[in-house]
Amino acid sequence: MGVSQGGMGGSVSLSVCEQLLCIGASLPHPRTWWFTEEKFGQAEKTELDAHFENLLARADSTKNWTEKILRQTEVLLQPNPSARVEEFLYEKLDRKVPSRVTNGELLAQYMAEAASELGPTTPYGKTLIKVAEAEKRLGAAERDFIHTASINFLTPLRNFLEGDWKTISKERRLLQNRRLDLDACKARLKKAKAAEAKATLWNDEVDKAEQELRVAQTEFDRQAEVTRLLLEGISSTHVNHLRCLHEFVESQTTYYAQCYRHMLDLQKQLGSSQGAIFPGTFVGTTEPVSPPLSSTSPTTAVATMPVGPSVAGLAPPGEAALRLEVTPPASGTRKARVLYDYEAADSSELALLADELITVYSLPGMDPDWLIGERGNKKGKVPVTYLELLS
Repeated sequence: MGVSQGGMGGSVSLSVCEQLLCIGASLPHPRTWWFTEEKFGQAEKTELDAHFENLLARADSTKNWTEKILRQTEVLLQPNPSARVEEFLYEKLDRKVPSRVTNGELLAQYMAEAASELGPTTPYGKTLIKVAEAEKRLGAAERDFIHTASINFLTPLRNFLEGDWKTISKERRLLQNRRLDLDACKARLKKAKAAEAKATLWNDEVDKAEQELRVAQTEFDRQAEVTRLLLEGISSTHVNHLRCLHEFVESQTTYYAQCYRHMLDLQKQLGSSQGAIFPGTFVGTTEPVSPPLSSTSPTTAVATMPVGPSVAGLAPPGEAALRLEVTPPASGTRKARVLYDYEAADSSELALLADELITVYSLPGMDPDWLIGERGNKKGKVPVTYLELLS
């Protein structure tokens, strides 16, 4: 019912909701009170359209998965939790993160010091030095990969969570407030009309409630449009994250290719030195030959024979097996595009140029990291990591 407060010859008429708020100063904020009423199903709620709800759900999903991918990528790049906490504090203090020695570089340092103390001219000391140099190169490659991945992948993800998402969350909270105000005005008008029907309120109370409802509806519609535009911008976020993901994969591919080259060089160095230390021992990639697949016809099967140390020792590692005449399986050949230039280490390998197309196939018992490549009348082993196999 309307309440009039007399004073100084005048009166002030209060609306229904205002009367409820005058009951006591201890009552909660009107929005909080109305939100609680909605949760208990005692108040009507303005529902958003299905498209808007889908935008909200997609935005929440994007935020949640971005957080998970970001955290796990941080673990991948820096497995040490203490180091991650330290880097986080430096970032929050807006200070440059100090350069950190990678595990590979630290291992290289220990090996070099061990070689110096145990004797750099001994076979063991020489090998320690060679491995230390390779580990140092691996550590440098890892450092470059971490730096590149942090800039091209982690930073854009953080910028979304700390920038765009905070803006979206702020506008969503404003929209929630506008909706609560709108629903409160709807209830206020409903009660005012009910009171008017009982002749307990003046007509101007209904007019006032209608005016408040129009203002609340306008503010709600305006805020809904602002929020909708921000939510639709999630599509642009996906495009940006897609580009960053491609850059992350590219940097990771480069890193693993560098590691493979460094380890391949080290393996060749150790193979040659081991042959000098242990005469008569063949060190190479020759593996026991497995029988051909049952699908291979007898006429095209490759005749294989074990290569003994006395025969293999006459040729560089890996070359002896290729001196046998091999016939590529008719159904096992496929085209491949070369990703990077590759310089053949010996006559058993085939040099490659980036972007060229070659024919490749595998032989029974062959190292899975290698294929036989053919270009014209040239043939030789090629590393799989340098190729993009085409269907």
